Parts: sequence; C-alpha cells; structure tokens
Amino acid sequence: MTKKIYTGKVISNKMDKTIVVAVTRLFQHPKYKKTVKRVTKFKAHDEKNACQIGDMVKIIETKPLSKEKRWIVIE
Repeated sequence: MTKKIYTGKVISNKMDKTIVVAVTRLFQHPKYKKTVKRVTKFKAHDEKNACQIGDMVKIIETKPLSKEKRWIVIE
C-alpha cells in the first residue's frame, strides 16, 4: 500500500516542531456537476522548525506521532 502525498500551504507554525498545512482539492459535485473547492487542514511534523507561513510544502502519511499528527514534511 502506498502512502498518500499531498501538497499544501503552511497556515500556522506557532507550535514547536509542528505546522498546520491547508490542502486544497477540487472535485465535481455528484448531483449538480459544479466544480467545488474543499480545504482540509493537516498537522504535520517539522523536525527543524524550518517552515514559515505561506510556504508550499509536501507532506507524506506516517504512523501517528501524537493525538492529531499523522504527517511528516518531506519538502
């Protein structure tokens, strides 16, 4: 089974070694056939505290690191 990889924008870096990444996805509404934009927030592990607000990052799925953290920054 492959691990999911998403690209998103950093919206918060106030926690130690943790960032919040907003991932935007477009999909077609099943009934109305209109393209809809959905934003999902993920908490990701940032070991070196290198990411700043507004950065575009790649995150990969991993084992649970804390109550809500299941992602690691790879780029």
